[in-house]
Amino acid sequence: MTWTVEVDPDLCMGSGMCAALAPDLFRLEGAYAEPVRTEISEDERALDAADSCPALAIVVRDGPKTVGPRP
Repeated sequence: MTWTVEVDPDLCMGSGMCAALAPDLFRLEGAYAEPVRTEISEDERALDAADSCPALAIVVRDGPKTVGPRP
């Protein structure tokens, strides 16, 4: 399975929590975070990063279904 990871630059506040949790999935680029790759294998750390993002700027999708952040 492949997931799609997005970081909304309008919401991201550059806290770096995602990059700290999963540095191979997220990086800080300037003042904002971005995914290292937009398509990834299923990875619980991507969901943890989406759940931990203070600005809720990270969205993880499995096809059309949003799987992160979790409710």
